[in-house]
Amino acid sequence: MQSAITGGYVVPVEGHPIEGGTVLIEDGRILAVGTGAEVDVPEGANLIDASGCWVLPGFIDAHAHLGVHEDGEGWSGDDTNEMTDPNGARFRAIDGIDPNDVGFDDALAGGVTSVVVKPGSGNPIGGQTVGVKTWGRTALDMVFAEAVSVKSALGENPKRIYGNKDKTPSTRLGVAAIIREAFTKARNYAAQRDHARAEGKPFDTDLTLEALVRVLDGELAWDQHTHRADDIVTAIRLAEEFGYRLVVNHGTEGHLIADLLAERDVPVILGPLFTSRVKVEVRNRSLRSAGILARAGVRLAITTDHPVIPINFLVYQAALAVKDGLDADTALRALTVNPAAILGLDDRIGALKPGLDADIAIWSGDPLDVMNRAMRVLVGGREVYRFNESTGEGEVTSRAYQEA
Repeated sequence: MQSAITGGYVVPVEGHPIEGGTVLIEDGRILAVGTGAEVDVPEGANLIDASGCWVLPGFIDAHAHLGVHEDGEGWSGDDTNEMTDPNGARFRAIDGIDPNDVGFDDALAGGVTSVVVKPGSGNPIGGQTVGVKTWGRTALDMVFAEAVSVKSALGENPKRIYGNKDKTPSTRLGVAAIIREAFTKARNYAAQRDHARAEGKPFDTDLTLEALVRVLDGELAWDQHTHRADDIVTAIRLAEEFGYRLVVNHGTEGHLIADLLAERDVPVILGPLFTSRVKVEVRNRSLRSAGILARAGVRLAITTDHPVIPINFLVYQAALAVKDGLDADTALRALTVNPAAILGLDDRIGALKPGLDADIAIWSGDPLDVMNRAMRVLVGGREVYRFNESTGEGEVTSRAYQEA
């Protein structure tokens, strides 16, 4: 069965906007995008009238704790940090996700259809991240990228956590040493493993080191939680020492070294952008950061760090960044194609173009105008959210089992 979204102002992001455009969908993927004259809508297709609305790819939050730090559940719903081992590369965020977290419904209301869920920043090495859609009955339905990156943290959090336990690391020196030792072990482990395989000899698998080898091989990105400029530089030095693909997460003081980040081609997942200055390393937080980084040539994504900022406020952060100097087109890219490309997910999500997943949000107008809202949201071509204008409430398709 094919579906077609017709009559809207289509913003593919990768490509020029199309007035009165059509998006044709088949089997959960985008089949064609163009003007009404260019796209042949077959007879019998399910038609979705988007007249007077904007049609965009679903937004992506590239750094969130959705499902592992559940809203309104307190400690029982917080599985963000396994703070019992400074090197937790074997830990996987997917094992802690609850699809019934109300935050997933909030995400749909904000036009967010994909999230990279990450462990927290309590450990120098926190664990493996996962790419999930924001609608599904179980994690089996929601996961579209089982391992995206490994999360790591520099700065205040890990030194405070382990310093309070009188364990290493209790300083920035110790945090960097844990990371450096881990990659050295992983490099040696890979050599020994490969030699044993070549010789046909048995070899004991180490799940922690296997994850780090995937980072060294370039298969997984290295998501580096870091706020202060000096910590960002430490992240760059470590990445250059071991040759892995660095992605700066948060990057609160990245604007102070924007030229260096651009020169090294280090992308930044920036945010959250309108929190209070709750600790020393975020005292230079500024809504101007996004514009400064983008103008320097840094590839930029914007994050809520949900639940630090509710995930449905993702687009509001972009709007406020535009108010403070970020180009509007770049702001939309920071919610779509940029996070997808930064984390190697652009073969599935991030734009309206043939072959990509049909994750689409129909907005009442320009989403960077805070008075507009997501009216209808599709995930994998299925409509899962609709704003009911008569009640003033959003309606999410039930995630519960429906008996035939």
